[in-house]
Amino acid sequence: MKRHLLMLLGLAGMSLAYTGCTKDPINNLSTDESRIYITDHDSSINFSNYKTFSISDSVAVIDNGNVEKQSDAVDSAYINAVTKYMEQEGYMLVSKEQNPDVGVDVNRIISTSTGVISYGDYWSDYDSYWDPYYWGYPDYGYYLPYAYSVYQIKEGAISIDMLDLKNAAQNKKINVIWTGLIRGEGLFDATVADSGVQALFEQSPYLKTN
Repeated sequence: MKRHLLMLLGLAGMSLAYTGCTKDPINNLSTDESRIYITDHDSSINFSNYKTFSISDSVAVIDNGNVEKQSDAVDSAYINAVTKYMEQEGYMLVSKEQNPDVGVDVNRIISTSTGVISYGDYWSDYDSYWDPYYWGYPDYGYYLPYAYSVYQIKEGAISIDMLDLKNAAQNKKINVIWTGLIRGEGLFDATVADSGVQALFEQSPYLKTN
């Protein structure tokens, strides 16, 4: 993940140097081309050991520190897209009462500030908008065994998190075993949900369970 970030920073530096005497090529990018897809996972995990999943029926909206859950057409489009590609990877959808191996949360992240942030920052208050009780583990906390930094987002982002419920009782915590993040323009549009989620899964071939 750090290597990808350094590559992005290097490309940004090259762009700044080059645009001293030419037009800014970034201005010519389409909305689709401007999006960035970032994925990361717990490298100690063998995803073929996970067979079933359940997905939240609403989306957590983190808007400049304020959190609420909602479910509109855009949220449903992302939830449906994640379900589709999870099933294509070989996972079986079950209800959360059927003890799924994996729990999946979908989040909208909105920010109007600028600068550089650590991706782990929004995890510091994760319990405040996805109570572990939702997955049947009220006394457990979430644990993120990896972290990386990304640029702060002006318009917003979509994040998708896979939670290890299969081993939660043994570990006494709910590990986040995979995270996908889409940042850029025009994300809160139901028509782009499928292609955006598809890009994250294509970037994560290790997720296959079959």
